[in-house]
Amino acid sequence: MKKIGKIFKYAVPYWSLALLNIFFNVLFVAFSLVSLAMIVPFLQILFGNSKIVTSAPELTVNIESIQANFNLFISNIIVENGKSEALFFICLFVIGLYFMKNLSRYMGMFFMAKLRNSVVFDIRTELFAKVLILPLAYFSEQKKGDLISRMTSDVQEIENSIMSSLEMIFREPITIISFLAALIYISPQLSLFVLVFLPIAGLIIGKVGKNLRKNSNIVQNKLGGLISNLEETIGGIKILKAFNALDSSEKNFQNQNNSYTNLMVKVYRRKDLASPLSEVLGAAVFVVILWFGGNLVLKGGNNLTADTFIAYLAIFSQIINPAKSFTTAYYNIQKGMASADRIQQVLDAEEVIIERENAIPIKEFKNTVEFKNVSFSYQNESSIDSNENQPEIVLKNINLIIEKGKTIAIVGQSGSGKTTMANLLLRFYDCTEGEILIDGKPIRDCIISDVRGLIGIVTQESILFNDSVFNNIAFGNKSLNKQLVIDAAINANAHEFIKDMENQYDSMIGDRGTKLSGGQKQRLNIARAILKNPPILILDEATSSLDSESERLVQSAINELMKNRTSIIIAHRLSTIQFADEIIVLDQGQIAERGKHNELFEKNGIYRKLCDLQSIC
Repeated sequence: MKKIGKIFKYAVPYWSLALLNIFFNVLFVAFSLVSLAMIVPFLQILFGNSKIVTSAPELTVNIESIQANFNLFISNIIVENGKSEALFFICLFVIGLYFMKNLSRYMGMFFMAKLRNSVVFDIRTELFAKVLILPLAYFSEQKKGDLISRMTSDVQEIENSIMSSLEMIFREPITIISFLAALIYISPQLSLFVLVFLPIAGLIIGKVGKNLRKNSNIVQNKLGGLISNLEETIGGIKILKAFNALDSSEKNFQNQNNSYTNLMVKVYRRKDLASPLSEVLGAAVFVVILWFGGNLVLKGGNNLTADTFIAYLAIFSQIINPAKSFTTAYYNIQKGMASADRIQQVLDAEEVIIERENAIPIKEFKNTVEFKNVSFSYQNESSIDSNENQPEIVLKNINLIIEKGKTIAIVGQSGSGKTTMANLLLRFYDCTEGEILIDGKPIRDCIISDVRGLIGIVTQESILFNDSVFNNIAFGNKSLNKQLVIDAAINANAHEFIKDMENQYDSMIGDRGTKLSGGQKQRLNIARAILKNPPILILDEATSSLDSESERLVQSAINELMKNRTSIIIAHRLSTIQFADEIIVLDQGQIAERGKHNELFEKNGIYRKLCDLQSIC
């Protein structure tokens, strides 16, 4: 109940819709009972057992008063117009009751439609907002396909299972309780059998559905793995084709798909058992009541007459469908709770990068960026289940001051911690020890969006979106006119190839920019950074994956971008950073050397070895 409460908390803002639904469900039950109660006077007139009533108590909200006044009304019709007219009136009255009954049912569903879809909308919105603020470490540990599955199929499963059952959860208990009260009023002795046998039937149904939620959780995890497989296959289709791995990939997918399908069959078979099982058990109870009640009527000596007993059976028969629906709702909720658990895992994920209360605004960069005794480590995933469980140190005791307008290059072998320094400055991660300061203010104390607003980044991987050229350059900026975007493209050496495209700046570039070459994609990234106009620029191996011609164009664009900015260049190609004001050489997470190109080259140290490997003199 605690977990289902986490889902239903989203319904709290829509309590008025829930109240309206309950109100119309109560009307639905009331009209249902009255329409069934009409069986008694119908049978009395049909069988000639009608007793003429000449007086009745004052009409009040009371079953005896309403029944007596209705009998008086029918008696008057019989006396004045005959039994046929009275029978005709009852038929019209029943038609009107059924119209009001179904109108009430529709109105209840009308308001429930808004409630259930609003709840799912809020869950989906909160889930997406949570994903946006989760740290990068979370995405490196989770499969993208499984995360997409949670945000799509699991949310939809909540809509299909839990939210679709809300109508039944609100309506059917009211229906069952009201009908049971009517049965007890008609015959307390006979209703004792109902109260004994129905809970037994409920226990049997609950026993059958005990493992449904567990199996549903496994199914959703399997589906997440299936979507991950699809995402990885589509993303790596070139490699699969090039290495003739299509058969093995297809076999792997078939195995996963087969496992998922078998589990789905098992879940649906158990779920589909709910309706027939509840109907059989209901029929068994009905037969027992038919036998016992029939004997009471035949023996006489009690208030249960034949026409009353038939009405009793009619009302009881109407309990079976609500009971079936409630059982189906129970199964649906058990199935949907597996998805709710998976969604809750994402919503409960720890936000490692947290903005402090009353964080300091920082809108401009004036003097320095400082790394002060910075160390960083992360948990070694391979040692989690081992006895060691030792953190892997990435950076250790980094001390660096970057003055405004200076260009700092960071070099070193792969895994030495170069990109980690950039990630720490952007607060994608937080330091394990020490702190990073901008103009003397620790970035942990500053508004995160302000810190990132001061920094532009161009990475080795060109990150573009399946949108127009204009929207990719203007990404993250609001209220931009087209000329500013064109100016940024010109400075990035991108305008020439853009104007040759079919729709120029309105041209779609495909998924991740697949319609563009590597150099073109990188120049769009640079145009985006130019348009942002940040005072601090990070260039993370921005030209390392390009051919010579593309590198020349991109490097020219980078030079334009670096004008009058504080630049941090992370590079493998040392020929691109010889002009830097200071070169920082990292080795195993520590600053091993620092200085200008000529100074470091003459030291015959690590930097000189790197230069010799690249034939730089």
